[in-house]
Amino acid sequence: MNLRWKKLGQIFDFWRSPLAADFVSHAHSPQAVVFPDYVRIYFSPRKRSPNGKHASHVRFVDFDHSLQHILRHAEKDVVALGAPGTFNEHGIFPFSPVPVGQRIFGYTTGWTRRKSVDVDSGIGLAISDDGGWSYQKIGDGPVLTASLHEPFLVCDGFVRIFEGGFHMYYIYGTEWRPPAAGCAPERTYVIGHALSADGIHWKKEGRQILPSAFEGECQALPTVLRIGTRYHMYFCRRRSVDFRTNPQNGYRLGYAYSDDLVDWVRDDAAAGIGLSAAGWDSEMMCYPHLFQCGEAVYLLYNGNQFGRDGFGAAVLQQGDQ
Repeated sequence: MNLRWKKLGQIFDFWRSPLAADFVSHAHSPQAVVFPDYVRIYFSPRKRSPNGKHASHVRFVDFDHSLQHILRHAEKDVVALGAPGTFNEHGIFPFSPVPVGQRIFGYTTGWTRRKSVDVDSGIGLAISDDGGWSYQKIGDGPVLTASLHEPFLVCDGFVRIFEGGFHMYYIYGTEWRPPAAGCAPERTYVIGHALSADGIHWKKEGRQILPSAFEGECQALPTVLRIGTRYHMYFCRRRSVDFRTNPQNGYRLGYAYSDDLVDWVRDDAAAGIGLSAAGWDSEMMCYPHLFQCGEAVYLLYNGNQFGRDGFGAAVLQQGDQ
């Protein structure tokens, strides 16, 4: 199946939002929860820390079901950063919400800085009992983290309940490698899969589930939705070096499909969406998120410079649903 998307443009502009008064930039990784009267989209703007570094926090913006009109903005963070020494001390990004009964489970990627490399990360869980306005962590540690063969950078957890169980698609680091002598190490990461009966205790499948398109490919932020009888995954992919200022090596969207949630066929050419000729998503597309609202299927994503200016959306054309 070749999916076909109609771009709706940039639907959230960071610089024209109330966030610009308190945050430095960005609206990383938009991820949605659909309510009867609105769609709540969580994302992570950047704030400068006392030490001069940036830290990502979690806010939301509510849209109508057409994603054409903003109804309200969050006035405070929905979950607090971690205490000193914890895995989420220096930022939370992305934030993956999933309704579970009357509650919403929010899976957090927590960041902590390292000395020899930039950062490390883990995946935590916070739960909302007030309809997604605020979330409380179930503990100070992660629910999924580094292990024997996934030694660092466990993050980007996307969780859904499929076939009666919790499935998490996430990424883990495979290496830190300097691009050239004397340069700071750059990271490489790939996509993994884990299962859980309760959303708290997880068992990793223990393998890279998508093939790499080339040596040193970075695969990030998988998102999965069942459309018809098949499961569809979007993710973003880039080269591990020279990607920040060279658009040719920056993030693009990748695509795969599966009939059983375990074995995936990668087919980036069938993604049905790509860079625009000009504008906010002409150099980069990253951090995708699939969701359904009524009969419509939407794809949220960030554009140039990792979502510095905001995020946009596309809607799946009717013949492909």
